[in-house]
Amino acid sequence: MRVLISFLLMVWALPVGAQDRRASHCIALVENTPGIEMIHTASWQDPLTDEFTVRLHYIAHASFLLQTAGGLSVVTDYTGFLGSTDLVPDVVTMNHAHSTHWTERPDPRIPHVLPGWGDFGVGIDHHLDLGEMLVRNVSTDIRSSFSGVEANGNSIFVFEVAGLCIGHLGHLHHVPTPEQFAALGRLDVVMAAVDGGTTLPLPDMIKVLERLRSSIVIPMHWFSGQALERFLTEIGNDFPIQRVGRPSVEISLRDLPSRPTVVVLTPAYLTAAQ
Repeated sequence: MRVLISFLLMVWALPVGAQDRRASHCIALVENTPGIEMIHTASWQDPLTDEFTVRLHYIAHASFLLQTAGGLSVVTDYTGFLGSTDLVPDVVTMNHAHSTHWTERPDPRIPHVLPGWGDFGVGIDHHLDLGEMLVRNVSTDIRSSFSGVEANGNSIFVFEVAGLCIGHLGHLHHVPTPEQFAALGRLDVVMAAVDGGTTLPLPDMIKVLERLRSSIVIPMHWFSGQALERFLTEIGNDFPIQRVGRPSVEISLRDLPSRPTVVVLTPAYLTAAQ
């Protein structure tokens, strides 16, 4: 009952602009309704005609472009380079575990630059409501060369849009605590680092993915095809695997797979030819 009351109060407190966003179920009160097993491929430059569809384009390493029908664009783990394009995202998120996940000099034209860390050990909180999309974060710890562990030095960013909850685990170094899992809520789509070394060991990452039970798991941060194949081999007994063969997919709540599925994207920097 307390959870229900807290949820209702949170909904009533939303700003007027948030009414333009299809309600998501990140903090789930009911299970997701199974959809048909279909993932649509598309170019990142094609217009999105369905207001309840989101496009994900795997740029490189841990960077993804999220696009909405309303024209919003978000880049995760932004490094300052997107490819041969002058695209200026509306939002970029960053994590500072390694230089391949952030930049000291983000494009000054970007309206919202969201670092996933704050003062050492303190962390940071984001709750950016753009009407069509809500961007929030859940802080986790990372290894630190200075003190062993930097508390709250990484952020798992969550994007609530088109009724979907999309999570990017960032440079995750430990299995989230029960409180962190609860703060994340139900993630329909999750982008997970599967290198098995600089982030979480593969057995631990698979435990995280089994706990999340997201409808779509997109592997990232795999360095080599060998590392990717090792992950697919280890998770393949429990999760079906779909190899898209392209960097971009379009996802909607109604078309989510009926069981958790690994969707493999081929990274590609943004160019006019895609």
